[in-house]
Amino acid sequence: MATDLSSLLEGGVILPSFDATSRKQAIHALADGLAGATGLSARQIENAVMERERLGSTGVGEGVAIPHARIEGLEKPVGGLLRLDEGVDFEAIDERPCDLIFMLLAPKTAGADHLRALAQVSRVFRQSAVRDALRAARTEEDIRAVVCQETAEPSV
Repeated sequence: MATDLSSLLEGGVILPSFDATSRKQAIHALADGLAGATGLSARQIENAVMERERLGSTGVGEGVAIPHARIEGLEKPVGGLLRLDEGVDFEAIDERPCDLIFMLLAPKTAGADHLRALAQVSRVFRQSAVRDALRAARTEEDIRAVVCQETAEPSV
C-alpha cells in the first residue's frame, strides 16, 4: 500500500485541525501555510488555486479535495494537507462535504511532473484506510506517520 507523500510535504505544510466554514476559507488557510513554507505570497497561491477551482471542482469524493495549480516561482511540486474539523462544500462528485484537503502546487512549466504528483496524491487518498487514519489523527506527527511512511520508517 503506497502511502508516501514525503516528497510533496517536504517544504510544504500540514495543518492537523482547522475549523473552516467554506471552501474559500480552507483554501486560504492552506495558501497562507504554503506561503510561509515556499516564500510565495498567499495571495498569489490563493488566486492561482481559485482560478483552477473555477474550471471545475477538485472535490474528488469520499470527503477528499485536491485543489491544485501550477504557479511561477516554484522549483518542484509541493503540497499542503489540511484536516478540517467539519467538512465543507467542494462541489465533490459524490456531493459529500470535504474534510481532507490536499493542496498541490507545481512549477508553471512542470506539466508532466504536476500530473504525476496529482496521480500520486489521488492514489494515496483513494485508500479508505488512509482516509480513516487521517481523520483519527490529531497532530502533525500523527498525520506524517500516515502519509510520510518512507521517511518515518527506517529502511530495511
